[in-house]
Amino acid sequence: MMSAIVLLHRWLGIAFCLLFAMWFASGIVMHFVPFPSLTEAERFAGLAAVHRSEVKITAAEAASKVADATRVRLVQRNDGPVYIVSAPSLLRAVRAADGLDASVHSPEVALAIARDHARQRGLDAARAVVVARADYDQWSVPNGFDRHRPLYRVALGDAAGTEVYVSSRTGEVVLDATRSERGWNLAGSVLHWIYPTVLRSNWALWDRVVWTLSLLAMIAAVLGAVLGIVRAKIRRGRITTPYRGWHALHHIIGLVATVFVLTWIFSGWLSMDHGRLFSRGQLSSDEDGVINAAPNWTTAPAFDRGPTSPLAREVEWFALDGNLYRRERIGLGTQIVVGPDGRGSAVISVEAIGSLMARLAAGCGTPSTLADDDDYPAHSAVPGAPVYRSRCGDVWFDIDSADGSVLQRLDASRRAYRWAYSALHTLDFPILMAHPRLRDVLIVSLCALGLVFSITGIVIGWRRLRQSFAG
Repeated sequence: MMSAIVLLHRWLGIAFCLLFAMWFASGIVMHFVPFPSLTEAERFAGLAAVHRSEVKITAAEAASKVADATRVRLVQRNDGPVYIVSAPSLLRAVRAADGLDASVHSPEVALAIARDHARQRGLDAARAVVVARADYDQWSVPNGFDRHRPLYRVALGDAAGTEVYVSSRTGEVVLDATRSERGWNLAGSVLHWIYPTVLRSNWALWDRVVWTLSLLAMIAAVLGAVLGIVRAKIRRGRITTPYRGWHALHHIIGLVATVFVLTWIFSGWLSMDHGRLFSRGQLSSDEDGVINAAPNWTTAPAFDRGPTSPLAREVEWFALDGNLYRRERIGLGTQIVVGPDGRGSAVISVEAIGSLMARLAAGCGTPSTLADDDDYPAHSAVPGAPVYRSRCGDVWFDIDSADGSVLQRLDASRRAYRWAYSALHTLDFPILMAHPRLRDVLIVSLCALGLVFSITGIVIGWRRLRQSFAG
């Protein structure tokens, strides 16, 4: 048995030592530089005030262009106000002036949209140019962009080397990335997630490849831990090793780092779980039918034409518990939610959310406000807006009071996954989140220890290969 363990660990270690080193090194980079994205603050800053006088059709008329429409947003583009209609499987842009299709078919329109977005954010776009129109590139591979493909990539030509991506479906800017973000992520997320475009553009293949590699790496780590513990000796109160040189260093560092390496590799493997062992946190079909039921838009004409703030930079219509609401966003943290009774407030009332939850499932308790330091955190897209949690037996639902969307569905499996993956892999334990500097030091120190450990494995593996080929 021990001979088999030694043999397996030796050759799996040789096969994966570079991968281990890459994961630890790139993990440090990822902690400080996340994958490029357009934050909500950046997205909202790029919006102009809606020109109400140019809006000639109602949200109900725009919604009629798409089957099973669930939400409608009104935004101002440089070529006029546009309704963006959301349905479960698609997005469609409709001109608010005449109801015609408002998708983007030419680079010139995409360039004008990108320039206007940049000016709103105070970015230099004098030398902006469209550099590509494609379904995928290195920074637009996440599945969240599927409903916007193909994307126009526009280089602004500013000092930061900013590139923005314009959706061909809606004309919205959906992503930005600076030169610094792209450079650091080549050494961070792209390596860590094994994210080359050619592989990641095929999600199913990427999922199987990375899951398998992570599983084999975990097996190698477990075998190494078994060997390390069995071969360690305690003499005069000290741990000793039978090895010398690089083997001894590998053995000692491995013993010191065993708990971290095993939990980190295990939790990294779980990041690729995608429903294999734990639930995915998705609404069931019955739950989705209640929460995201398409409203009867034909009842909304008078509601659509109610007064809209001249400062509104985004207007959204959505249904909650069978009732239509209109949300006017005036600032990043300032909005007016107009209910079916015509009265406005900053957020959706807890009573309205409680009524929805009562229809969703039996035994749902009264929604409670989620604390900022909750063990299972969720945050509204609107700063300061409360998130309400409703416990329906073993299943918890976190609802955003800003727009009625479900932020989290937490059953027992998903709550366990939060600790098995997120806490172990990113150290986002509540006590460490309250002390971010300490968390930074721990993550960098532990990943550095893992990197040194991996380097010793690389040296040992290289020597073993040279001996094997030389023999």
